[in-house]
Amino acid sequence: MSHIHPTALVDPGARLAPDVRVGPFSIVGADVSIGAGTIVGAHVEIQGRTRIGRDNRILGHCSLGGVPQDKKYGGEPTELVIGDRNTIREYCTINLGTVQDGGVTRIGDDNWIMAYVHVAHDCAVGNHTVLANCVQLAGHVVIGDWTTLGGFTGVHQFVRIGAHVMAGISSVLTQDVPPFLLLGGSPATPHGINAEGLRRRGFVPERIAVLREAYRRLYRQGLGLDQSMDALATLRRERPDSDGDVEALMTFIAASRRGILRP
Repeated sequence: MSHIHPTALVDPGARLAPDVRVGPFSIVGADVSIGAGTIVGAHVEIQGRTRIGRDNRILGHCSLGGVPQDKKYGGEPTELVIGDRNTIREYCTINLGTVQDGGVTRIGDDNWIMAYVHVAHDCAVGNHTVLANCVQLAGHVVIGDWTTLGGFTGVHQFVRIGAHVMAGISSVLTQDVPPFLLLGGSPATPHGINAEGLRRRGFVPERIAVLREAYRRLYRQGLGLDQSMDALATLRRERPDSDGDVEALMTFIAASRRGILRP
């Protein structure tokens, strides 16, 4: 217990790995578990059924595992699950799930969550994402791997955002965002594919070229959505070497319940 600051309040029922560090005036509740190598800063509150993995950095004044901001919540034993190697900066709030949607809010691995971000109940954030300052996620939002949301971006409840998306500052997202897109605005509109992000992640030029063509067929030919899907199916047949990217795009669109982002 030498890593627990004397002013911190850690419930005896909490399960902390021996090397976890808890800073001054922080509070850790009875149903919390924290994995090895994780550092909890000053004035942090971690409550509820919250499981935190290894090697996370949680900076000052965060509130994790708080009661959902949902009037239907009746004290059910729901959860917050956070993976490994995440950085969660100052004043972030991440709430428990609700029984209306599986009961779990999830944060994956290797995410960079900047100051004042809010992740509401039942959200699912993937791996290697960047949520810049003041990003606000309403309930039930799903974010794919390697997605970056610019500062002050707001995401409507139940919106799904695909992998490798880049949203500019102050974007407002009210519909599903297919993978690989670059977008911005209020309301947000698509502006091509996230080519620079894809290059940084090792996408070869030929693969990016296929995605540019997929974007053209989806957004630049004046087609309805059904016609666009037919055009993407044709591209998938023409370019079987596209590493499954066109298939991933089509699968995401087909599963959309809110409708996808369109110009």
